[in-house]
Amino acid sequence: MKAQPRKIILCADDYGMTRPINGAIRELIMAGRLNATSVMALAPAFDRSEAEALLRLNTNRPRTQIGLHVTLTGPFTPLTAFAPTRKGRFLALPEMLRAAMARRLRPDAIEAEIGAQLRAFVSAFGRPPDFLDGHQHVQLFPQIRDAFLRVAARDGPGAWVRQCGRATPLPGRLRDAKGLLLDVLSVGFRRKARWLGVATNPAFAGTYDFDFDADFARLFRTFLDRLPDGGVVMCHPGIVDAELQRLDPLTTLRERERDYLISDEFPRLLAANGVTLG
Repeated sequence: MKAQPRKIILCADDYGMTRPINGAIRELIMAGRLNATSVMALAPAFDRSEAEALLRLNTNRPRTQIGLHVTLTGPFTPLTAFAPTRKGRFLALPEMLRAAMARRLRPDAIEAEIGAQLRAFVSAFGRPPDFLDGHQHVQLFPQIRDAFLRVAARDGPGAWVRQCGRATPLPGRLRDAKGLLLDVLSVGFRRKARWLGVATNPAFAGTYDFDFDADFARLFRTFLDRLPDGGVVMCHPGIVDAELQRLDPLTTLRERERDYLISDEFPRLLAANGVTLG
């Protein structure tokens, strides 16, 4: 008997960061190359018109899940009187991680900011998100994790949340320091989510060192290895412009990801591995 295909979620992060990123994500959804995207509700290129453009893709049939990409790192600006900040903006990722690990953040401020971003999402889309995750994986950090899951359980009815534990065997995990950190942080995140009755994805893939010479086509083959049904693969397709260069260090690799996902090679790889976007 022929094995049933594995249905995975291929999620493009950072919708709302810039309009060229938004356009690239919508293009890929329409082409059937993505089935989820997570939205930065406080980002400069997100407004009601960008939300409506995304919603229209689901008009005739469901093409994509739409989630909230909770953002708590610079150079973005909080929606609330969040603290600590630097010159009115969130701390940069390394500083935010150190503050969270040292438990120097204010739980009430974290919860208020995440709640404000969720309300901004609902205001733009007219409904709660299908799922919640975090920009630069902040949802996994100590202190932030607890507030994030409380908001999801209370204000995100039916939404699942992204955990970042991989299905990769241990020897392979040890070769990816960033992925290994996410594996460790995800253990407590999954435990807390279960306790609150919040669903999580069974496994995660998509991390890599964002080196200029990274071969995304080769990497994507490894993302599919052992990924179970319902697993999530993260990606960051887009088109570079001056605004992206101002906001984020991940630039030209976004175009490389977009080019691969729109290519004929990508669906051939899915088919060869018994994978569909479900």
